[in-house]
Amino acid sequence: MSGVVLRNVRKSFGAIDVIRDVSLTIEKGKFGVFVGPSGCGKSTLLRMIAGLENSTGGTIEIGGRNVTDVEPARRGVAMVFQSYALYPHLSVAENMAFSLRLAKASRAERESKVREAARILQLTDHLDKRPSELSGGQRQRVAIGRAIVREPEVFLFDEPLSNLDAELRVQMRLELSRLHHQIGATMIYVTHDQVEAMTLADSIFVLKNGVVQQSGAPLGLYDDPDNRFVAGFIGSPAMNFLDGTVVAHTAQGIRAATEQGEIVAHVINRPAEGSAVTLGVRPEHLVPAETGIPVLVEMAEELGGNAFIHSRLASGADVVFERRGLRDRLEGQRIHLAVDPAHVLCFTAEGLRLR
Repeated sequence: MSGVVLRNVRKSFGAIDVIRDVSLTIEKGKFGVFVGPSGCGKSTLLRMIAGLENSTGGTIEIGGRNVTDVEPARRGVAMVFQSYALYPHLSVAENMAFSLRLAKASRAERESKVREAARILQLTDHLDKRPSELSGGQRQRVAIGRAIVREPEVFLFDEPLSNLDAELRVQMRLELSRLHHQIGATMIYVTHDQVEAMTLADSIFVLKNGVVQQSGAPLGLYDDPDNRFVAGFIGSPAMNFLDGTVVAHTAQGIRAATEQGEIVAHVINRPAEGSAVTLGVRPEHLVPAETGIPVLVEMAEELGGNAFIHSRLASGADVVFERRGLRDRLEGQRIHLAVDPAHVLCFTAEGLRLR
């Protein structure tokens, strides 16, 4: 049985369409992530699943039930927000048990569920503390524990790590992944950070202007994007793009003329000669060579075992390539970058992928 199913869901505020005919399925026990730039509608879509926003059209199903018009408390969901929203005067245990008290659960049931959630989240030694005595990561775990004790069908996370520093974000991503595998619940997570999406998701749903541009497994979207938007959004650093014109067909694809010279791309659906195209190349697929794309190296983003080299084309456009192992300094040098035609993605002038 599916965990969450959306069918032709729409949301409008007056004449403004925020969510446009979205249909998607997140299977029971899977981790789905809504990702996209600010204003794309991902948080609105999550709030619609939670029942905090009414739908303009379409249906929402949770656990096989149509909950489109069901009040939030009866949908079987628990939401974790960006802000911890903890009661400062209550202990960790009291914060986690608060919803159970409202539901008039017995004291024994409350204590049992809080202890189990605390064990899962490694909060057992902090149950008597107040939120002010905890770190940011511990407070977020308390907020997650408050959701766990409700035993919902679906967990909803609305950018829960945004308030944490970089190190804590990495740690909490790992803890969320462990939590998902441990309790096996359906989880839906909203973020603008595609690194979080790639790290956590079973399925990613990339949104733009209220429309799902593409969905699928993280590496599937990375390797095989449907359009230029998805190709540029998924991946860090982002994909490099070069504008060109098709000058000839080859046995395996096309040859395109760019300001940086001719580049070959392997595609089956070949656009007509003279067609405008955009060529996309991931940083790891660009390699220094004797001939190829001429660039001026500006700086190296050293990461230890590898580095991302930021360079500039004669047109002023940025190009990033990855270097592994070598420690030689390239800043200020003019070099050439070569690419295997099998790793060049091709897009139409409208941004659609040519395969």
